[in-house]
Amino acid sequence: MNDARVRMGPLPHGHGVLFRVWAPHARAVAVTGTFNDWAAAGTPLAAEEGGRWAAEVPGVKPGDAYRYLITAADGTLLRRADPYASAMTGSLGDSLVPGPDFDWSGTEDYRTPGWDELVLYELHVGTFNDEPGGGPGRFADVVARLPHLAALGVNAIELMPAAEFPGGFSWGYNPSAPFAVETDLGGPTALKELVKQAHLHGIAVLLDVVYNHLGPGDLLLWRYDGWHQGEGGGIYFYNDGRARTPWGDTRPDYGRPEVRAYLRDNALHWLEEYRMDGLRWDATAYVREADGTPLPDGWNLMRWVNDEIDGRQPWKLSVAEDLRGDPRLTEPTPAGGAGFDAQWDAGFVHPVRRAVIVPQDRDRDMYAVRDALTHRYSPAAPRRVVYTESHDEVANGHARVPEEIWPGHADSWFAKKRSTLGAALVLTSPGTPMLFQGQEFLEDRWFDDQDPLDWSRAERFAGLVTLYRDLIALRRDLRGTTAGLRGPHIDVHHVNDTDKVIAYHRWTRSGPRDSTVVVANFANRGYDAYSLGVPHGGLWRVRLNSDWHGYDPAFAGHPTHHTWT
Repeated sequence: MNDARVRMGPLPHGHGVLFRVWAPHARAVAVTGTFNDWAAAGTPLAAEEGGRWAAEVPGVKPGDAYRYLITAADGTLLRRADPYASAMTGSLGDSLVPGPDFDWSGTEDYRTPGWDELVLYELHVGTFNDEPGGGPGRFADVVARLPHLAALGVNAIELMPAAEFPGGFSWGYNPSAPFAVETDLGGPTALKELVKQAHLHGIAVLLDVVYNHLGPGDLLLWRYDGWHQGEGGGIYFYNDGRARTPWGDTRPDYGRPEVRAYLRDNALHWLEEYRMDGLRWDATAYVREADGTPLPDGWNLMRWVNDEIDGRQPWKLSVAEDLRGDPRLTEPTPAGGAGFDAQWDAGFVHPVRRAVIVPQDRDRDMYAVRDALTHRYSPAAPRRVVYTESHDEVANGHARVPEEIWPGHADSWFAKKRSTLGAALVLTSPGTPMLFQGQEFLEDRWFDDQDPLDWSRAERFAGLVTLYRDLIALRRDLRGTTAGLRGPHIDVHHVNDTDKVIAYHRWTRSGPRDSTVVVANFANRGYDAYSLGVPHGGLWRVRLNSDWHGYDPAFAGHPTHHTWT
């Protein structure tokens, strides 16, 4: 954290800990914990400017549990956890003093991949590598599967939220303690170990953060120092209609400087203390709007935090999940934008999913697919994340793409062919491609936070895993033959809405080993012969035939040949 700003939370030093907390309406504040035998009166903190309270407490050790004793304006004694605590005994439990510095040795030479290199893989820690029954999967279980991801070619994982939430099972979008790492997933040290091991495998780590609302369950910030207006949540929240969100009346007060600093500190906490390579902000439309009305406080918060990140660690990535198609999200802040590096692209996922899911060819719109391929938020290089599966798209009444294609028959030929066709478009389109956990081995049904991935499918559908690996290798140009797939340019030069075939040219600078043509057949039939144009003359080599028998024994194995033009 920046030493120029006020340091909040528990700050260990050689002889103890400096405790500091914000409670502007308190009459008095003290701290009690294992270090003073949970004294009823606690150790008093002194009032500072800005409504902060602080005290140096000797003899406090890493791992000691504590709480603040806050005397509210009406004399009520409140026992509160620390808003800045990085570890807790549970969502309703005590705060814990952080442990010693983590050993990051071996990662000194790691660098975050650039946007043109990234292949994202979204995962949920609790279900990614776990057995049915018992508690959720843990960070260590994700570490055990990193070799699979590295072999697949994925070079960035995106973790669904890992901040402390109620209970052990959750998607994570209900943070109770925004700075604390979920206890049931393994806690702070285990999360750092996951990041370290990912970096040693050449894999970046992005983390989902939730700033559009907090809680609402087990919310430690609620009426923190006793003050509130009406039914409002107190100092950390709007106390009027602006508090209202689809998830509860807990929208943070983005206009209050101390709350803005709290959220800014939280973003930097993950990027610096945990060495995350980036953040994905959940539902930013609900940060910048309240009940459909623009919320300038939220817009300015996003700009400020992104400027802070760019000023401190400009290689770190900021991604918005806005899904409103607003190009301002990814415009630079000097131009009035919010300063995000990319945003999830609803203009891609919905038309592409529809084209591969509908059963009849007559219902596939190749012009809608063309528009999805070419969609961008500005004339500059595409600032978008493209996907056919995400946690939202495979739940909430939806299912995995193979399941949607033929419910109850996700292992069918149609499901295999059309789901991998959608993945091929993801991995060959301009933008940053993203897969969702298990997509590479045809995970069926829908996402459920208590239903672990079935890893036996990785062996059962090993050929499809190889297909994903080969597509990722082409996307990243690992074989030095498809540099155009890393470039910003696309020309959809062939759209056949009758026969349901589309072709497009991708390039960076154009020329041999750069210009790449993708031909996609959406029809429920194959073609033994098909003619279309290419950008320029010469030898065009086939780099991937998705119908190869090696990907699946049921595939027809239509022959493909290098072509002179």
